[in-house]
Amino acid sequence: MTSNKQEEAKKCLQCEKVLTGRPDKKFCNDYCRNTYNYNHRRKDEVIVRQINSILRKNRQILSELEPEKKKVNIHRQRLIEMGFRFNYFTNIYKTKSGKIYHFCYDYGYIEVSTDYVVVVVREKYVR
Repeated sequence: MTSNKQEEAKKCLQCEKVLTGRPDKKFCNDYCRNTYNYNHRRKDEVIVRQINSILRKNRQILSELEPEKKKVNIHRQRLIEMGFRFNYFTNIYKTKSGKIYHFCYDYGYIEVSTDYVVVVVREKYVR
């Protein structure tokens, strides 16, 4: 009967030591609990950090073109050379006339031809 109890004994989810104490205990100490939770969150957060990094870079590239002063017409290839990634944006705005703007936070662009885009700033997001 003792062998069944040993087989049924709960183990720490991090270090796999046999747990004693409360029946719903999952970790042997705070260090194991924190380490376990950190490692499980980290996997998801790596993807989020990578995407946020790309979005920040896209916004930085658009903001460096200074569209606050005017709309900036720029070749798509030039943006790509600067490191801009067209597949990453925070939202899409469709006008009543059907024009589609892609935004990285408050900076955006609209495709005016297959080769050119116009970069704009949307002040509504800043307010």
